[in-house]
Order: sequence, then structure tokens, then C-alpha cells
Amino acid sequence: MTDRFDVNLSILFTELDLLERPAAAKAAGFDRVEFWWPFDSAVPAEADVEAFIRAIDDAGVSLVGLNFYGGDLVAGERGVLSDPDRAGQFAANIDVLCEIGERLGCRAFNALYGNRIDGVDPRAQDEAALASLVRAARDVARIGGTVLVEPVSGIPDYPLRTAADGLAVVDRVREADGADNVRLLLDLYHLVTNEDDPDVVLDERPESIGHVQIADSPGRGEPGTGRIDFVHYFAKLDEVGYTGHIGLEYKPSGASTEAFGWISR
Repeated sequence: MTDRFDVNLSILFTELDLLERPAAAKAAGFDRVEFWWPFDSAVPAEADVEAFIRAIDDAGVSLVGLNFYGGDLVAGERGVLSDPDRAGQFAANIDVLCEIGERLGCRAFNALYGNRIDGVDPRAQDEAALASLVRAARDVARIGGTVLVEPVSGIPDYPLRTAADGLAVVDRVREADGADNVRLLLDLYHLVTNEDDPDVVLDERPESIGHVQIADSPGRGEPGTGRIDFVHYFAKLDEVGYTGHIGLEYKPSGASTEAFGWISR
């Protein structure tokens, strides 16, 4: 299996227990995996953290991407860092995330921005987000980490929808603190679904891309089930000098073990 791709085990192999998924990814031919935050709380029990780390190590795969705690994703939350009342929760999560990252060699960390909140001034949310992202960037820098900012589709209250939206946040953090370890997470599925043009950021700001994720649109299935021209975008990533990983973050149409045939095709 090509080294270019890693498997997001929060959306693939979900027919298995979470701790069984790294070994399944290895059996499918992948050496690298990524996860959304794999616990129910921002600060999970130490035993749960140890079990997660052991599952990665025992499978013989590398963790190349991990989300910060994003709240209740099933209920529609997409991050807590822009909620002024949850800044402490996000700060506490940073310590756990850095521990996992340091022990497993993971250096890319996705910080979902959070939805707009009824009754809260958006400017106050943006100020809270800036403070949280500055803190996150400083803390993950100690282990050589990068904070990723992601535009998202399908959530009306999530304010970052285009690459330009995400880059504006990246630039604000850099201007506020001089942080050089904040980058855009370029998710082709979300951008195309939101009718953004990924070629613009690839042409104008390729150095600001910290990680790439893919799924086809519409439907969020594997490549070939929608309208995205992945041959074009893979070639474009090569052209602009992107050498990072490409995360497979799609919903398989059948069994996860049968969701990778498009790679050889």
C-alpha cells in the first residue's frame, strides 16, 4: 500500500472496537493512521489513554494525525475552543493530547473551531478561539507539533467553510503570537461540498497546508463515488511540493476492508 495515504480510524473500520482498528488497518496494508479525539471526555482516564497508546504500538502502525477534543460530535458540536465558557476544558485537553503525541510520535493536531453559539457575540468567540489556538500552538511546539485549522461542511453554525476562512484564522494566530506551527487542514470533501475551489489555495498558499484529507463529494464516500477529480488534485499536490500524508476520511460503501480498491485502479 502506498505510503502516501493514512487511514482515519474514526470513520473507517468502525465495525470494529476502536482498539481493534489499528491492527485492522495494518492488515489492510497501511502503516499510518489518524483519529478524531478517541475518548468521550477532554481528559480521559489514564487507563484509557494507556490502552489507546498500546493498541497503536502493538499494531505496528504510526499515528500521524489526532484531533483535539471536539465536544459531542454526534450531537453536532465541532470543537470547543471558541466557546468562552469552555476555554479551561480545551486547555486541559492540550496536556493529554501532547502526552499522546509525544509518546506515539504524532505531530499533526486538528483543532476544530467550534460552532457559533446563540446569545454569544461572535467577536467574543473569535477572541476566545484566538487565545486557545495561541496556547495550543505554544504547547504542541514543545514536541515539534503543528496545529491544524479545518473548514467544515454540513454544520450551518460552523463559521469556517472555505480555505480562505481557515487561512484567516491561521494568519490571526501567526500575527498575534508569531506562531509558525499553525496550518490549514485541506479537506477536499468539505471544500468542494461548500463550493469552494481547492485550486485557489493550492496555487496561492501551498506553504500553509499542513495536512490533506479526502472523501468524494457528494456523499462522503471513497474516491470514484462522486464528482471530485482526485487524479487532478493528487497531481496538483505533487506540483506544489506537498510531501505530507493524505488522510482517507470517507464512509465506506461496504466493508472497510473493501474500501481501498480505488488506490490500485
